[in-house]
Amino acid sequence: MALAETSPHLDRKEAGRGFRFLLLLGLLDAFGPLGIDMYLPAFPDIARDLHAEGGRVELTLSLFLAGLAIGQLVIGPISDRIGRRKPLLFGAAAFVLTSVVCAFTRSIEALIAARFIMGLAGATGMVVARAVVRDTYEEAESARVYSLLMLVIGVAPIISPTLGAWAMTFGGWPAIFWSLAAIAVACGLGVLFDMPETLAEGRRDREPAASILPRYALVAADGRFLGYAIPSSLALGMIFAYVTAAPTMFMRHFGLTQGWFNVAFAANAIGLIGAAQLNRRLSRRFDTHAILRGASRANAAAALLMAALAFTGFGGLPAFLATIFATLATIGLILPNATAAVMAPFPDHAGVASALLGALQFAMGAAIGAMVGLSSDGTPKAMALTMAACATASLAVSATVERRRSRRAALAVA
Repeated sequence: MALAETSPHLDRKEAGRGFRFLLLLGLLDAFGPLGIDMYLPAFPDIARDLHAEGGRVELTLSLFLAGLAIGQLVIGPISDRIGRRKPLLFGAAAFVLTSVVCAFTRSIEALIAARFIMGLAGATGMVVARAVVRDTYEEAESARVYSLLMLVIGVAPIISPTLGAWAMTFGGWPAIFWSLAAIAVACGLGVLFDMPETLAEGRRDREPAASILPRYALVAADGRFLGYAIPSSLALGMIFAYVTAAPTMFMRHFGLTQGWFNVAFAANAIGLIGAAQLNRRLSRRFDTHAILRGASRANAAAALLMAALAFTGFGGLPAFLATIFATLATIGLILPNATAAVMAPFPDHAGVASALLGALQFAMGAAIGAMVGLSSDGTPKAMALTMAACATASLAVSATVERRRSRRAALAVA
């Protein structure tokens, strides 16, 4: 039975299982990926038009990522206190406003500032969407819903640069921000007219604002949170490592053309997304934790084999591509199940747990991606070694927390 059924505001048949409800959650959760990837093709034009030098255009991306991380920590506790709809409406409105400011700005300093605020606003959709799922579904079913959200989130980075380049043909780089504003308007209207409040009055946080930091500390200190948040964050870090290294690795080291690079990149993305959708079927037959255990082992095996091939060159590009595909596909099984396991113990602090998870994921993902970028020599070695280390560490952590979970279950039965 879903927790949502205890709320007088939510008709489970109309909202919990509704296609529009899930699509809206996916779009809200995709605010971050869309805001990151859609305007990447515009970097050269922005640098030229705004006379930006010395990496200042790149700062617009760095500050957006910082806004995403900070915003999640702020919005999570607020949504636990006042409900989910109001923060989503405010976040969508702020995202629209800052997108319009970005479209009109004619100085790089103003764009940097607007992008930071845009990141804060975009964080609202990401953190609250996860909390809404926790409000609405029990752990096993939530894993299937997170798999559906991954479909939207996984597609967004693939198509966003193409959409951005297409939008530029209509009005230059400002058209990208007008497009983002339009998406945020659509999401805001969806929340206003088609999303029920999923956090009942009786379950809202009534603690004073000063208790926010202690609540973060309480959640972070819970072994069940870190035991699944760390594997989830390391899995996202592996994706960041791959995305960071992929262009140079495929096109310079392996000599792929732009067209074949697009094919390889899309194929691996399909593996990630396809596995997440396969998880929906698996979760109907197997326990969430059983899938997570199996996926973690397969992920570590695939990543270690990928590292061995990267250093030996055995099998050439085909074998290496196969191990990348397997590594990313198993991540598609890890992420939804680890996310469901992270959120399950915190029904009364879903916003806090979601915010802390999002901040940890982005911080670790950005750090791992930057580490690969700085240490890469153009070969697959840095990427493969980093991904293998992440997969091994993830397996060690998840195996430890699963053993503790099994012991607790055995004691409860006894």
